[in-house]
Amino acid sequence: MTKLLEQALKAVQQLPDQSQDEIAQAMLHLARSDVNPEIIPAADLSSVLRGLEQAQKRQFVSDSEIEATFRRFDHAESCPPRYPYRRR
Repeated sequence: MTKLLEQALKAVQQLPDQSQDEIAQAMLHLARSDVNPEIIPAADLSSVLRGLEQAQKRQFVSDSEIEATFRRFDHAESCPPRYPYRRR
């Protein structure tokens, strides 16, 4: 086991049980040899790469932009006032 994986597992141990299980499921999914990568259509590749770059830079949309999107699709009432992933 690498030192980085050891460090990651120690960090995960501090999380609630449900979060630990979610991470464990993701790890098992990634570790399976029969998992094929998602095929990205050529027309979408630049958008996907741009999104990954923005995520690496932690450039995310604001809460007001998310709320506006919900309102556009008539789901404003299903949009909670505070999101569980909201940055504070």
